[in-house]
Amino acid sequence: MKISKVEAIPFAIPYRKPLRFASGEVTAAEHVLVRVHTDSGLVGIAEAPPRPFTYGETQASIRAVVDGIFAPQIIGLSPLEREVMHTRLNRTVGNPTAKSALDMAVWDLIGQSLGVSVTDLIGGYTDRMRVSHMVGFAPPGEMVAEAERIRGLYGITTFKVKVGRRPIELDIEVCKALRAGLGDGVELYIDGNRGWTPSESARALRAMEDLDLTFAEELCPADDVLGRRWLVSQSRIPIFADESVSRPGEVTRELLAGAANGVSIKTARTGFTYSQRVLHLCEGLGVEVVMGNQIDGQIGSLCSAAFGAAFELTSRRPAELSNFLDMSDDLLSEPLQITGGTLHVREGAGLAIEIDEDKLAHYRQDG
Repeated sequence: MKISKVEAIPFAIPYRKPLRFASGEVTAAEHVLVRVHTDSGLVGIAEAPPRPFTYGETQASIRAVVDGIFAPQIIGLSPLEREVMHTRLNRTVGNPTAKSALDMAVWDLIGQSLGVSVTDLIGGYTDRMRVSHMVGFAPPGEMVAEAERIRGLYGITTFKVKVGRRPIELDIEVCKALRAGLGDGVELYIDGNRGWTPSESARALRAMEDLDLTFAEELCPADDVLGRRWLVSQSRIPIFADESVSRPGEVTRELLAGAANGVSIKTARTGFTYSQRVLHLCEGLGVEVVMGNQIDGQIGSLCSAAFGAAFELTSRRPAELSNFLDMSDDLLSEPLQITGGTLHVREGAGLAIEIDEDKLAHYRQDG
């Protein structure tokens, strides 16, 4: 079986309301559907969500690099030649979500060819993940009401609170309102998306010490090496790294430098192959992880769940798998379902992704 063709199809699906965070705002999921075809008829599928304010990629750049550079480099390879593929892809720097989508589509092919799920193929620990939901950047009352709605509808009891605004008192007030409104039975953690300085972060964390936050994620700029190390050294709340650990080498640097206590793993930026390497680094160093979300659609969320369920360490914590609830539609023939705060991995070979071709035709952006 050889790779015979690669497609990079741009599509855009509106969000029900704009998603806001410290590093940007999105009003539509302007993503790229990646399909890797083989001469045997099997097709591997994944999704690339560009985040220009984080990684510098755009929908147009992902299409260009996949069509113009990556596809010619991998056509003719067997899906099993993953190291050859990554060696060729890595000759081009950056482009993490484009590379990751190709990687996950290839793993989908391998699973299909063997008749096993990707989860079973790479680890097989469990078949489900508990779910964490993101709330943020709205008045306190609105955010409490939204969290209560999500808890009531889907049974989700873990919430990631987007912070990073100035003045910091706005976010402190929101977090206090969420704890008061939702009670002690709900788990809360915050994500600053690099929006605060180290001193602002320290002040905010001191003000929220009595809120029982599980951890705080990426509060400071990713390249503020000394400031991040200082914050971790004096914070009573664990600090998890996200944008600062987009590659295995950065994971090593941040952890050994004492600039993080934990790591967010995102399959959208490290695929399955490099997410495994990040995970194994964290296991070897005794570091906690969380499965993060790159504002993924249902395809990306399915990929995150497939990876997270495969390993004991990633399955310990609720994973960020529900951002697709904010989308007005999606491309899957059978939508994902969250019940009792849990998302099950799809049964079937590979990733078991089935695209609704009518929806794809409606939302695709290439005419």
